[in-house]
Amino acid sequence: MAQKNKLQFIILGLLNQQPLTGYDLTKAFDHEIGEFWQAQHSQIYPQLKRLEAQGLITHEVMISGEKLEKKLYHITETGQASLTTWITTGTPELTATKDEFILKLYFVRTNRDPRLPEMLTEQLRLHAEKLQHLQARLTTVFPTKASQTENFGHYLILQHALGRENYYVGWLQQTLAALPSES
Repeated sequence: MAQKNKLQFIILGLLNQQPLTGYDLTKAFDHEIGEFWQAQHSQIYPQLKRLEAQGLITHEVMISGEKLEKKLYHITETGQASLTTWITTGTPELTATKDEFILKLYFVRTNRDPRLPEMLTEQLRLHAEKLQHLQARLTTVFPTKASQTENFGHYLILQHALGRENYYVGWLQQTLAALPSES
């Protein structure tokens, strides 16, 4: 199967929730979507043009202030059908996570490598901070049991991220504890 352009489906999904400007879409990657998928301004705007050319989205020009024009993008029925097809189609491939730290560990030859304690401690700090951030997001975005069902997919993604970071923190703690002491 050909490589799918996943960014187009993320944009369609966000526009399916509500009309957004290009700026709003870019900001979504700084917040919720950014927890599991990255895209830059330089990728989003050309993708918007392609989606509009394909008839999957449309826009209206909004005036902000006295003169500032903004494009407010809307998903079309064709775009909704494309999004539905993508969501419904299976996801049979597992994709490798690009984790530079894990890549570096691959090349460490011994548990006595003097770089290990600092490397592991840095990652433990970063992942503990990420875990704390995710726990705060869970409390903020889903303060009640009822709110968890209102946007269930988002709730599941947040739960997945919390599980991943809990595991990562525990693994780093165990690995640090198992390093031989300097003698």
